[in-house]
Amino acid sequence: MGKREGAASQSRWSRIPAKLKWSIIAITAAVVILALGLGLGLGLTLGGGGDDNTALPQPIPNTPTNLQIWQPKVGQSWQIVLLQPINLSPDATTISPDVDIYDIDLFTNNQSTIDALHRMGKKVICYFSAGSYEPYRPDSNKFTEKDQGKGLEGWPGERWLKLDSANVRSIMSKRIDLAAQKKCDAIDPDNVDGFDNKNGLGLTKADTVNFISFLASKAQSRGLAIGLKNAAAVIPSVLPAIQFSVNEQCVQYSDCLSFSAFTNASKPVFHIEYPSEVKTDFVSNFCSDSGPAAGTNGFSTVVKNMNLDGFVKYCDGKEATTPISPTS
Repeated sequence: MGKREGAASQSRWSRIPAKLKWSIIAITAAVVILALGLGLGLGLTLGGGGDDNTALPQPIPNTPTNLQIWQPKVGQSWQIVLLQPINLSPDATTISPDVDIYDIDLFTNNQSTIDALHRMGKKVICYFSAGSYEPYRPDSNKFTEKDQGKGLEGWPGERWLKLDSANVRSIMSKRIDLAAQKKCDAIDPDNVDGFDNKNGLGLTKADTVNFISFLASKAQSRGLAIGLKNAAAVIPSVLPAIQFSVNEQCVQYSDCLSFSAFTNASKPVFHIEYPSEVKTDFVSNFCSDSGPAAGTNGFSTVVKNMNLDGFVKYCDGKEATTPISPTS
């Protein structure tokens, strides 16, 4: 699931002394220009920066490909289950809930589960963390100490990754290859917003845009759609190359208008809110289109437990529980 270290991070820049701000801007600009000169920008050119510590690249184009990339529709129904693999027999003909799309873990769900979902007419989005090290993944021993930064607040054992590391990108390429091998329809790469957290690596928005460009190009070369997980600040730069958004808690943080750029471009926002993270009287806002939920019109909203188990509730009041494998 996505990791967010609080809305307070959005105001850190405003608390930095002006003299230090200009030093940071100058250093960042020099580093970005040097990186572009070395060809690390994947063809991206820098646009004008606003009152921020990172100059954002211009929007990245959609990668031309002869493969047909799935483009989900605005408003399609979905379910996301990441805590445990879905418990689905290979010959199953039904599943609860009966929705259009399932977002499931790439590693823990076996091929027969994905095949069964496809036979039922479901599309499958395969989740993995692209921007963080998770010690329990089967390829975790491939990461080096130099690839890793600070730990993710609230997620013991996880650490932010250096997005321009050749080793990190090689590992992510193999994960995308696995998604294609398993016949996923799309990937949901998590934790690409290290720039908005205490990452210990000096990650910037430009780093994220560059990394998303790399992931999108790789995914689409394998016939896979790709979503953007959270990371509202880079939406203008990555929207052309991305097929959908997976957003967590935009109502809770009152930033859903940023994600409406997707629906305005006829691309869906698969939206999650967690009632356990807010006061009881705030939950009524989750399925509204005003106040803190302004901009959510057309979003595919689900209300979930924070651990992303099988339970789900929809804005029409319906609830369902997808069977999952017992915890080992």
